[in-house]
Amino acid sequence: MTAETPSAARPVNPWVKLGLEMGPLVLFFLVNQQRGLITATAVFMVAVIVSLVVTWSLTRHLPVMPLVSAVVVTVFGGLTVWLENDLFIKLKPTIVNTLFGVVLLVGLAFGRPLLAVVLDSVFRLTDEGWRKLTFRWALFFFFLAGLNEVVRLWWPEIWVSFKVFGIMPITLVFALAQTPLLQRYGIEDEEG
Repeated sequence: MTAETPSAARPVNPWVKLGLEMGPLVLFFLVNQQRGLITATAVFMVAVIVSLVVTWSLTRHLPVMPLVSAVVVTVFGGLTVWLENDLFIKLKPTIVNTLFGVVLLVGLAFGRPLLAVVLDSVFRLTDEGWRKLTFRWALFFFFLAGLNEVVRLWWPEIWVSFKVFGIMPITLVFALAQTPLLQRYGIEDEEG
């Protein structure tokens, strides 16, 4: 068995990739509507693991963020199911987003914009561009963690719907808002 580098990962149809990323969340939402949060959490855990297995079988590569998220889903989901207490699964987004924000800021403190490692095959930016983009995403992850806490504490009855249908649009809007930065600090390919 040989290890492949991320650049050797096989390409996946974007619709399949979207299904693998969003499928577990949609299942979580649907099962929650029919069977409640504890059962939905158990289904979510299985779906996330199945998604990772399918991703690995298609690409021979596991993306870092979904892998970290799957580990946290399994740990906190397991606590939720075992203790029959939804607090743990509701804290998962706060913990994951805070973790991502801290890791990005620590990387910057050591002069290594870690977002460049994750997205280098998607964007080519100057060093300054990577630093700025990484800093913005770190702050955004902290914002998402805080937002999760606000919804969890003040509107617990809509938390599942917010997690499934609120976070993604907010993230897409934020990502699109980074377009000027990407254009300003983008590096043109020299081929041509």
